[in-house]
Amino acid sequence: MANKGPSYGLSREVQSKIDQKYDPELEERLVAWIAAQCGDSSGVGSCPGTGKASFQLWLKDGTVLSHLINSLYPAGSGPIKKVQPSTMAFKQMEQISQFLKAAEAYGVSTTDMFQTVDLWEGKDLASVQRTLMALGSIAVTKGDGLYQGDPAWFHKKSQENRREFSEDQLKQGQNVIGLQYGTNKGASQAGMTGYGRPRQIHN
Repeated sequence: MANKGPSYGLSREVQSKIDQKYDPELEERLVAWIAAQCGDSSGVGSCPGTGKASFQLWLKDGTVLSHLINSLYPAGSGPIKKVQPSTMAFKQMEQISQFLKAAEAYGVSTTDMFQTVDLWEGKDLASVQRTLMALGSIAVTKGDGLYQGDPAWFHKKSQENRREFSEDQLKQGQNVIGLQYGTNKGASQAGMTGYGRPRQIHN
């Protein structure tokens, strides 16, 4: 087994915590979804094995991810026009970056997005899983007929429930004082005993 050399102190501890977040069961679901979503015609082969190393190797050059995001659009209108395998590091990273940009445009929030090095260098594959889960959830929620696979693999995102109020309703709302804010209108000290008075003791 190849050894990258020992990690010392804090960096080792941090890497260990990141590694613990990686979910092998989630990996299985994501691999199944990507294979179903891309289909045989895209040329996306199945993942070469199980485990983090295989998962990283499968996605590392960015082509599988590019086919995945393109498959969520009608044929021929995917956001990544040129999907080309390459053995050159900068080309692979460029392909991953294109996927990330396209995923954000599709609706994945920046907080759910992994960084290129997280995948390419294998720094944080749990965050790669998080991005793909977010992408799958949005695809299921859109319900545009382009999602492939079992809809139960992902949770539907809650849809925004916007309420429109008229000007009159908004004005009325300004006159209501919520109980949590309290009010001193109509308050008086009548009938109240003075605070801080010494207790009267009768012998």
